[in-house]
Amino acid sequence: MTIAADVAAIMAAYRRMYPTVAPGHLLAVLVEHNHMVAGLLEEATGTARERLAMSLAESLLLAGRIEFFSLQRPADADATYINALQMAAVADDSLLGSAILAHTAFIPGWVKDTDPTADRIRAARVYARRAPASVEHLAWLDAVEAECATIAGNYDKALKLIHHAEDLMAGPNEHQPPDWFTWFSSMRLAAFKGNTELKAGRLVQARTTLQWALDSATTGDEKQSPVILGDLAAVEAAAGDPEAACGYAEQALDSLAVNWYATGMERIMTVRKALDAHADLDCVRRLDDRLYGWHNTLSALRH
Repeated sequence: MTIAADVAAIMAAYRRMYPTVAPGHLLAVLVEHNHMVAGLLEEATGTARERLAMSLAESLLLAGRIEFFSLQRPADADATYINALQMAAVADDSLLGSAILAHTAFIPGWVKDTDPTADRIRAARVYARRAPASVEHLAWLDAVEAECATIAGNYDKALKLIHHAEDLMAGPNEHQPPDWFTWFSSMRLAAFKGNTELKAGRLVQARTTLQWALDSATTGDEKQSPVILGDLAAVEAAAGDPEAACGYAEQALDSLAVNWYATGMERIMTVRKALDAHADLDCVRRLDDRLYGWHNTLSALRH
């Protein structure tokens, strides 16, 4: 039991490192950590085996998140998530299984492959019903499905899901989320909502929602801030204010210079494409100078 507890403590430390440690560095450490825990698991029995399997499932989930969101390596992430799900099965942890399955839904969801997306989200909901799930977990499942619906262009469905998630978050909560559930909050839900409102062309609502999300960001939200700033930049680009759009985009680049996040850079590149008609403006040229400076260019190629 002592080894299992020590491994859990190490995993808690990695979890705290995720927002600020360079993703490639943390992933390399996690890979070695996972090899060690897999070896310990082969020799463990009973409760110790279940606890080690749960820690390994969590570690693999974190590695998959880095591969998908930070490094944009979806094929690697998909394989990692499958391994994570196998370990959640060994631990017989349905809630962790639900979280892993929902993460797998992003992979087909981001390329608009709707059938496997729907199947994976459905499975995640089934697993959540088998465990005492918190309202945060259930609301996050709505948010995952909403983001995939947004990417597919189904904005009405996405906003309906987000409103349901908001109702859940505002209601009673009989169960607290586990320690590993660190990636969702009211601020994160607002970020999901603002992106959907942006894509749906509801610029006034999107600006208000995203500004609230940005103002609500706290320690641990370092990777989310450049995504929100990128969406705010996209709002201003769509509203015909390239100066404001570039201002938000440069703030996002400031954040990415400290904490690299490929999803954040993707947002900025989308904004830059939207500003092509204003390429001769000083603010856009200044953004280009930042966007294609040595640091950002090398970071994009390395990751």
